[in-house]
Amino acid sequence: MIKKILLLAAAFLTITISSVHANSSSVLGQLDDISDDSLQLAKVGKYSDSEKMLLFFSDMFIKGKKQIFNMDELRVITAAHDEALTAIRDKQASASKKVDAVTKFRLVIDAVKSNRQPLWTSMEDPMMTAFSQTKDAVKEKDSKQVHNQISILLNQYSVIHPSLKVDLSKDTLEKLDARVNFIKQYEPGLLSEESGQKELDGLQQDLKSIFDDMSKDEADPSLWWVIITTGSIIILTLSYVGWRKYKGGGGTESPRKERND
Repeated sequence: MIKKILLLAAAFLTITISSVHANSSSVLGQLDDISDDSLQLAKVGKYSDSEKMLLFFSDMFIKGKKQIFNMDELRVITAAHDEALTAIRDKQASASKKVDAVTKFRLVIDAVKSNRQPLWTSMEDPMMTAFSQTKDAVKEKDSKQVHNQISILLNQYSVIHPSLKVDLSKDTLEKLDARVNFIKQYEPGLLSEESGQKELDGLQQDLKSIFDDMSKDEADPSLWWVIITTGSIIILTLSYVGWRKYKGGGGTESPRKERND
């Protein structure tokens, strides 16, 4: 009887954990879809409709934020959402600025939702291309082209930066930010100073390493949590049942020995 109760409890707990995870995934999936809709509308110039999707997101986000997101995610998502909404409402903002702001927001939501290969990793090719073109301009001593390519690179980094806050450790992000700030402040030195070129190489290598790491397939952590929890419950249940049998067997063995004696 006890064995059945424990097994039923294990099954119930497993189902409960899976149900909570499924519910969270469902809400996240809806928020992810809304952010994507907002981006697609912004790309074709339907800014009013894009704004409506951002406001719709806000309503859903407020209802589910306490159950789904941690404090760091809340801060990053809120900041990216506010920036996107401000840009999409700004009649003076260029089309590219509007799209970049909503893209930044879209990538953040995907970074929170995805446990492997987040969308921001798709920025690897354009960023690596910008690095290559910047280096070519440095070799040719073309200051104007260096400035243009650095601007492109910094803008690309700005678009993925909120997503990096979600997926990278604080130390790793601080290291990247330090390199980016150095290049931003000492851009003229890239043409003449070896230290500036080394920082550019270092930033490229660090970003390449991060892109490679994030592109690797990894098991969903939430799935591992369910597996480990379920396995632990089953092991404890079987151990308890075994102990009960052992204890029961030990209790009935003594009288036989006494009778045999």
